[in-house]
Amino acid sequence: MSWGKQRASTLVLALASAVGILAFLYPFLLPYVNQPLDERDRGVVVPLLFAALAGACLLVLLFELQWRALGPSRSRLVALLGVLVAFDAALRLIPSLLGASPIFLLIILAGYCYGAEFGFLMGSLTLLLSALITGGVGPWLPYQMLAAGWVGMTAGWLPRLRGRWEVALLAAFGAGWGFLFGALMNLWFWPFAAPGIEQPVGLYWHPGMSPGEAVWTYARFYLATSLAFDGTRALGNAALVLFLGRPVIAVLDRYRERFTWQPWVPLGSPPLQAPERERPSNTG
Repeated sequence: MSWGKQRASTLVLALASAVGILAFLYPFLLPYVNQPLDERDRGVVVPLLFAALAGACLLVLLFELQWRALGPSRSRLVALLGVLVAFDAALRLIPSLLGASPIFLLIILAGYCYGAEFGFLMGSLTLLLSALITGGVGPWLPYQMLAAGWVGMTAGWLPRLRGRWEVALLAAFGAGWGFLFGALMNLWFWPFAAPGIEQPVGLYWHPGMSPGEAVWTYARFYLATSLAFDGTRALGNAALVLFLGRPVIAVLDRYRERFTWQPWVPLGSPPLQAPERERPSNTG
């Protein structure tokens, strides 16, 4: 394993996440920079955010191929990611029930089994492909990709447990992200949702609001508009993990053993080489 390439992959993820955090939390940071909020700025911010996120995914994938997989395993890793993303994106065609969607199950379990970097790619690319399939492309897409990428990334930070505690941990994790995903996604439109943005309107952001007022106002907005909807998503995530988590983890672990297998070579032995073909004898 090349620790330098692993650290580079982690650094790319950290930078992409830092940019994403700023993109989500800018309504609370505007008072510190004394910058007015303008809807026209989003026409510049969203393409730049999408380009940065796409570049981060590409770099993370390249670093993953360099340090995680060797030889034929590289193609297997890409094939596995492609199959999982395609299958999970197709699940988005299933109508969601009050926010509950099956796509988060594979994002969580892929990150849990294969690590934070793989989980980030799984989440981001699944939302990208599913948006292309369902026609859900819009200014919200890079925010969805970031949030879903963080679901898979943080799943890779969970400790590997055994038995019923493993499924219980993942179910609680999925439930927590059911609420957090909705809370994050509300932030991309919340400052522009007020019918009269120049005037204070109860649950909405308005110019001149201090960071503390913004946090308290957004908390009321979330409780009034999204808590029940996100609660359904949280219950759906937990239920899917409880019913399907263990068999899916078994399949993912089995495939990981296949694409990471390397022949055993005794310490200090020369690398294995392919045998040369027997040359025909020139003796009569």
